Amino acid sequence: MSLFLPAGRPRHSSHAWGAVCAVTLLFASEASATEGGLGRPVAGMSVLPGAGIVPPEPMTILSLQQIYIDGSISGSRAVPLAGKTSLGVEGEVAFTLASILRVWGGVGGWDFASGITLPYVWTEVTGTFSAGQLTRSTSDRTSNLFDMYFTPVVAGYHFSKTDHIALSFNFWAPTGNYEANALANPSLNNWTFVPQVAYTKIVPKYNLEFDVTLGLEFYTRNNATDYQNAPLFTLDAMGIKKFSNGVGVGLVVGTVQQLGHDTGPTADRLNGFVGHDFSLGPIITYDTKIGGKHPLSASLRWVPNITSTNRLKSTTSVQATATVAF
Repeated sequence: MSLFLPAGRPRHSSHAWGAVCAVTLLFASEASATEGGLGRPVAGMSVLPGAGIVPPEPMTILSLQQIYIDGSISGSRAVPLAGKTSLGVEGEVAFTLASILRVWGGVGGWDFASGITLPYVWTEVTGTFSAGQLTRSTSDRTSNLFDMYFTPVVAGYHFSKTDHIALSFNFWAPTGNYEANALANPSLNNWTFVPQVAYTKIVPKYNLEFDVTLGLEFYTRNNATDYQNAPLFTLDAMGIKKFSNGVGVGLVVGTVQQLGHDTGPTADRLNGFVGHDFSLGPIITYDTKIGGKHPLSASLRWVPNITSTNRLKSTTSVQATATVAF
């Protein structure tokens, strides 16, 4: 959620949905462990400028986001995939996400909003399977609507003109098509519940902004494969230096950590398939106004993995966003 504040509060035009969609950067990819070496969060991509700020006045915020990731897990590691065990995995994904956020206004010092995200995915997955002494690689490709993401409520509080916090409850619904034996699926075939906290600190003297997003993800069981993903802890942070021409440059860091072991027949054979990752990379932003009154924000980031265990390791993790408020 970005800082679109009325007179008497600091004005700062940035991404208007950070607090709501902080976990929206999805892929059945860069989570730790989880089935397929995949999961919903992408390390380093859940934090957005103004992540802890919910605007105090009613408005509608539209956002379009594009994510591209290309990664792999080494063939020396066994990976749960399509109800079987693959010797490593390679994955390529392109996500397009259209989001709408409605800010309702405030009560008792808190400001409230709700949002929904409709994702479309193109993905290609390659796994290597053994049958006796023989091994063979198999690829699968799909493109379709992915699981939808809902934010029933996000509540923001302004400690001061420079310190803001937003609390949200979000969930993924298994609305995408799923086939248990397919390597590439436009769904994870489970519900995922995501409580989240976001904080924004602004330093006007130096035109600096710092944003942090912390979340937990709780998965239901994939009944088609009898696979239960363990909860995930996500933490992303970002610092940005803003310039008078609307351009900003900064650095993003992020991690996804698995809390406990995955369970189910396949997970048990892999000792719970516990994993984690860490990502680091630059971001560039641009803020302006359409017609002199509608804030428009855009950004581009590249956040490759530095380390990873039991998850896709990607050197190509790119995100582009554009957000406008009415």
